[in-house]
Amino acid sequence: MANTYNPYENMLRVLESAARQLGLKPSDYEAIKYPERELKVAIPVRMDSGEIKVFEGYRVQHSSSRGPCKGGIRYHQQVDIDEVKALAAWMTFKCAVVNIPYGGAKGAVKVDPSHLSNAELERVTRRFTAAILPIIGPEKDIPAPDVNTNAEVMGWIMDTYSMIHGYAVPGVVTGKPLEIGGSLGRPEATGRGVSIITQEILKRLNMPEKGVRIAIQGMGNVGGVSAKLLHEMGHKIVAVSDARGGLYHPEGLDIPAALKYMAAHGGSLEGYAGGGAANISNAELLACDCDALIPCALENQITEANANAVQAKLIVEGANGPTTVEADGILTGKGVTIVPDILANAGGVVVSYFEWVQNIQELTWEEDQINETLRKVLINSFSQVLNIVNESKVSFRVAAYMLAISKLVKAKKSRGVFP
Repeated sequence: MANTYNPYENMLRVLESAARQLGLKPSDYEAIKYPERELKVAIPVRMDSGEIKVFEGYRVQHSSSRGPCKGGIRYHQQVDIDEVKALAAWMTFKCAVVNIPYGGAKGAVKVDPSHLSNAELERVTRRFTAAILPIIGPEKDIPAPDVNTNAEVMGWIMDTYSMIHGYAVPGVVTGKPLEIGGSLGRPEATGRGVSIITQEILKRLNMPEKGVRIAIQGMGNVGGVSAKLLHEMGHKIVAVSDARGGLYHPEGLDIPAALKYMAAHGGSLEGYAGGGAANISNAELLACDCDALIPCALENQITEANANAVQAKLIVEGANGPTTVEADGILTGKGVTIVPDILANAGGVVVSYFEWVQNIQELTWEEDQINETLRKVLINSFSQVLNIVNESKVSFRVAAYMLAISKLVKAKKSRGVFP
């Protein structure tokens, strides 16, 4: 994303810190610092007006040491290659933390989808799929939804790939519609994972299991599901927001009513005035009076410019890379506990893995089985990270990276360097 903070440089700085804690030599982790493959493509599309526009697209494969690459595709007008590289690397670490046999990848198209008709969006998607098709596949690299993409977009990708190959290949993507091989529980998986991890960290911090005042930035798929589930658990969701702004109520918002309003207004909170809530900006949400803050929007939301204003004592990163390295240092110095993205929002990739397994085996799992297995995976991973926190006296972020890097280094050593 075009701003002062380079997310890829942020990732490298955390990687170096964790590697030092592990006592690794630079040669042990040098390969992890670089993506295996970066593909940049031009996407010519005939618009509804008849004119031809060319969009820029990317697919970055960070690591395949532990298995096929895995990662979402986002559509955003400000995306750039460094953002995609960072997201791909975070996917590598995320998969290692939760111990699923994937490496990391990420894709993006530089476009504002709100300015496209549905037919134009489909043509962009299909042409982008054709452009990256040589490097994706169920045994190579499996895309999934991300910012501004959804099950419908995944269906178009799956169909394009299948038509070119001449037979149905459901395992080429995850997060697709149920009717063509999608998995029960997948749309809610990332938000469900955030709620599971939030409950676990509340227990460890001796905070109440109900009634905690929580602010959630971003009410898309991740933030909306997190708000719904945490509200059902008995917590007070005191603030929520979307890209246009947000709402705050010190006694807690009526989350079911807010979600109902959003469903009827194109996913937007704009104009909602339920329960006497005050209108606030995203900046005010990050600094509001709350016990826990869950950023579920884009990268670099909490920076050195606003970190001192954060009042929450706990941050659970629902988004990828929402906290810069400088802000992380400020917050840690203030005694704020931060559960990092590569652990906190890993629920999506875990259930994506379940979907892929179901596709490969031509089976269908029940939703209760999926949700319970997700809970076991996340709690086990959380416990491993917590053990490193306690033994090495490091932050949750460094501990999660230590767990991931140790697995990646062992995998790389086991495979060796070809030729």
